[in-house]
Amino acid sequence: MTYFTSDLHLGHKSIIKDCNRPFNSVEEMNEALINNFNKIVKENDTVYIVGDLFFEQKNNFEKTLKRLNGKKHLIIGNHDRDWMKQCDCKKYFESIQNMMNTEIDNTLITLCHYPMMTWYKQDSGSYMVYGHIHNNKNDYFFPMLRKLQNALNAGVDVNNYRPVSIDELIENNKKFRE
Repeated sequence: MTYFTSDLHLGHKSIIKDCNRPFNSVEEMNEALINNFNKIVKENDTVYIVGDLFFEQKNNFEKTLKRLNGKKHLIIGNHDRDWMKQCDCKKYFESIQNMMNTEIDNTLITLCHYPMMTWYKQDSGSYMVYGHIHNNKNDYFFPMLRKLQNALNAGVDVNNYRPVSIDELIENNKKFRE
């Protein structure tokens, strides 16, 4: 199976309040997100992490990465570059890119942490999977994204705090756009 997720922000205490996450502490959030990840993603599954895996976590990056199941691909987000300098990321990711075009089950998908208004083969029914805006409907991107049915927010805040399949991503984004 193939899964998508974004904006876990492991280690980021303020994100609990900022995004109204249902956790009492950063430790509880980290453990819940890691456990949710591993309940879904099995060792031979592929997961695309569309940016911002960690933020404000001071260390233990490799310890956490070892805990995460699956064949992981990282699409770099705005909070990833600092922590990436502190570990050997090539040991934990199949690929690390700023943006990626891929095909999954005969479906073209463009992955980028930042939402884009246009992407490869957009007019042919391809998808754009992004993160960055969390569950923020007040963001200046949201009014435009709401009209782009094939632009899908992979953020944990709109996907039940876990990685999701492309079908779940489509369904969850219908609800997010309401």
